Amino acid sequence: MNTITITTPQNTEIEYELGSLGDRVVGAIIDWLIIIAYAVVIMATFVFGRLQNFSGTSRFLLVLFALPPVFYDLASELLLNGQSLGKKVMGIKVISLSGEQPSFSQYLNRWVFRLVDFTFSSQMVGFILVAATEKKQRLGDLIAGTVLVKTKLRTGLNDTWYEPTASDNYQVNYPEVIDLKDNDIQLIKEVIVTVRRTGNTMLSLQAQQKIEQVLHIQSRHSDPMMFLQTVLSDYNHLTSKL
Repeated sequence: MNTITITTPQNTEIEYELGSLGDRVVGAIIDWLIIIAYAVVIMATFVFGRLQNFSGTSRFLLVLFALPPVFYDLASELLLNGQSLGKKVMGIKVISLSGEQPSFSQYLNRWVFRLVDFTFSSQMVGFILVAATEKKQRLGDLIAGTVLVKTKLRTGLNDTWYEPTASDNYQVNYPEVIDLKDNDIQLIKEVIVTVRRTGNTMLSLQAQQKIEQVLHIQSRHSDPMMFLQTVLSDYNHLTSKL
């Protein structure tokens, strides 16, 4: 199993499982099926709409309809936090080597170098580099400083955390947690797993301090791990009411 350990800007080390070549291939196939389905619908619109005479308006519409397939990968990763629909199905996503969400320029570099990785080389450059590089990166990833990782946590029977199902009379400790994003909750879960696996309690303290800073709250728990678990419980309870 190939993994990568990334140190976040908060000096928290998080271990991710790398997306495999197979994950990429199946995800790409799903994306291509989506694009093909879109193309079929557009072609049918032109044929049955009797726009095939290619007047000025028709040519403009054709170009307009052709743009989504061209920019599909770039737009998807920008709008879906590093995932296309195919990547989402396969449970992989693009992240920066710093552990943060990639910037626009990083996504743009990945998209531009698809021409080298896939289009001009008939997929070969991308396949060879993903298979050969330590971090499973294609040329676009190497240039952009990004990597594909699994979105699911590397958990086992001894790596799970306790997330009780809150009862109706559950008392929320930190209502501010509703402002956290899914990525924040994912990071909290990964910190808990990492601390339980490695015993590095400093990670939980760093995570606590970051949450306190972002939400402008003060922990009422002496144990950072208990604080993190309470944050998860509060978040689960509050979001279940939405």
